[in-house]
Amino acid sequence: MTSESKANGAPAPKENYHSKKDRVFLRAIAGPYNLKDELTRLRAMPRVRKGKELKFVDGPQAYSRHYVEPKDGISQGFHIHLEEYGPGGKSQKHGHVNEAAFYILDGTGYEIHDGIRYDWKAGDVAIVHNNCVHQHFNADPVKPARALVIKTKPMYMFMNMLFQQQVEARSDVPAPGGEGFEAREYEDNYNYGDYSAKE
Repeated sequence: MTSESKANGAPAPKENYHSKKDRVFLRAIAGPYNLKDELTRLRAMPRVRKGKELKFVDGPQAYSRHYVEPKDGISQGFHIHLEEYGPGGKSQKHGHVNEAAFYILDGTGYEIHDGIRYDWKAGDVAIVHNNCVHQHFNADPVKPARALVIKTKPMYMFMNMLFQQQVEARSDVPAPGGEGFEAREYEDNYNYGDYSAKE
């Protein structure tokens, strides 16, 4: 809580993961010049990260569960996270130099990339191109949607390709119909919802 909010009794504004000023996009490359020590460190790192041990952050329209980031010490080149969009939910609107691939695990929705709409559903892959201003939308007003996101943002930033701009922040109120929705932390049926539904 800020001193100003304490003084006037107003609640402090929610700080979302995506709005934090200090995030680790690339680990410092520091220490002894010794590949053996670095390989020893890497080989001691976990090779499997348990999703049930990682919690979703942000909300109430778009949530993220971060599996691999440079700050974890596992990888310097990848940022992999799971996105969950509540009913009718949407992400922040933003742009960055790096590409991103969204593998749609369940739900239906669409992207807006540089003003152009692209629809998707479970089983599709949505590609965000370099330097594209984009936003992700869940088109279903009742059911959530989910995507696994793979980005090489750390590598781009390592090469000093730094463009990152937020145009519209994540909403801090649920979308109509999404009131009371919580990210599915431990659901039993992950990919594609009902397997019996064939097209």
